[in-house]
Amino acid sequence: MLKKQKWLRPENGLDIEVLQAEDEGKDISSLKTHIEDIISLPDNDPVKHSEAIEIFNKINSLPLVKDFKYIEPSGLDQIKEQKPENNFIIKQSGQISTDKLHDKIYGAWLGRCAGCLLGQPIEGWNIKRITDFLMNTGNYPIRNYLSSNISASLRKIYDVQDSPGPYGSKLKNWINNIDCMPEDDDINYTLLNLKLIEEYGYDFNSYDVGECWLMNLPILHTCTAERVAYKNIVNSIFPPDSGVFQNPYREWIGAQIRADFFGYLNPGNPELAAEFAWRDACISHSKNGIYGEMFIAAMLSASAVTDDIFAIISCGLSQIPLHSRMTEAIKKVIQWKKDGVSWKEAIKKIHLAYDENNMHHWAHVIPNAMIVCIGLIYGELDLEKTIGITVLGAMDTDCNAATSGSIIGMILGVNSLPGKWTKPLNDTLKSGVDGFGKVRISDMAKRTVNIIKKYDLDNSAK
Repeated sequence: MLKKQKWLRPENGLDIEVLQAEDEGKDISSLKTHIEDIISLPDNDPVKHSEAIEIFNKINSLPLVKDFKYIEPSGLDQIKEQKPENNFIIKQSGQISTDKLHDKIYGAWLGRCAGCLLGQPIEGWNIKRITDFLMNTGNYPIRNYLSSNISASLRKIYDVQDSPGPYGSKLKNWINNIDCMPEDDDINYTLLNLKLIEEYGYDFNSYDVGECWLMNLPILHTCTAERVAYKNIVNSIFPPDSGVFQNPYREWIGAQIRADFFGYLNPGNPELAAEFAWRDACISHSKNGIYGEMFIAAMLSASAVTDDIFAIISCGLSQIPLHSRMTEAIKKVIQWKKDGVSWKEAIKKIHLAYDENNMHHWAHVIPNAMIVCIGLIYGELDLEKTIGITVLGAMDTDCNAATSGSIIGMILGVNSLPGKWTKPLNDTLKSGVDGFGKVRISDMAKRTVNIIKKYDLDNSAK
């Protein structure tokens, strides 16, 4: 129980806050000794809690260093001011037939589930363990879902366990243990955002997002930045303050995994998709944490109307600040491909820049967004190759493969997805979101299309 509660205690995030503040361009050298002293105190020492709160406030008040080269606002208007000039708005959903729209949306839902299921059992494994495991089980490069039905010797070498599973389930999500898409936070938020739009409409705001969370998702089904934000909102610290107050995880991957539904809703309109994503992201994240969600939402929007991966990535970049760490990182990935770097070498470059054994690097939005783009660029519009490369990038395997699978699923549509990746899902997913439980993935796709068509009709009537 203590492990589950750790994200609620600010003192347990002080080591992350040090790294986060330095990433953002703050000089905290004068505070480091004090911070180390606080961290060294016993967890049950009440002074530790009060001192941690005080030091969080001091770090928050520090200015950026004068030579910091990035311009990274968190407000929507300020983000728009820092975007590149090209917006890449392609066309509206009304120009896509209902049948084709359903094919694409259903494909995106299935691609997201397939990628998540592939990466989930090995989430948290380092890149060597993943690679060696796959090689020694005859699944490298990845051609199938991952199974725990292997020899006893391999189970011991790689510490393969069948239980417990995530979110209170009895079994881990190896393919031999499941009969549908099991609960995962990556899918919970897609469903939660479906419910958000059905209840609040396209005019939803960040307060609505917070209310929707509190009404429909238990706090211990959230992680890191989302759990801190949840706690903040309960304590009347509302968006956007809820995203930064004592929240060292504010640039982690959490908002990025919530992006997909906002891209689904706005086919061909990356700008509106990104704005929806901002309304969601700012309740729990800031700066690049917000940009990650805007970037992915815009890419999914573009994926409904083009299969050009570089154009899709450009659409994503067009919605976030030009002079941000996120933009710089994604442009590096694009340049690697132009320079003839292989996907394996590209992944090595990420792991040289980011230490997967450092939790802040492992969960940070930037290296994970880079891995998503490597999967997309080198995956050649093939679902298996795309999610396979993405998982082989390690870091947050299930989140990243869910995102890249969602984008490829949107591009290809359900009728072009391989049955080997979709049939094991049995068109069913389980969630922790109130009112869903076990639902048909096809029904979720239909409900998504119904929202899009209703919005189009509402607009055309104006």
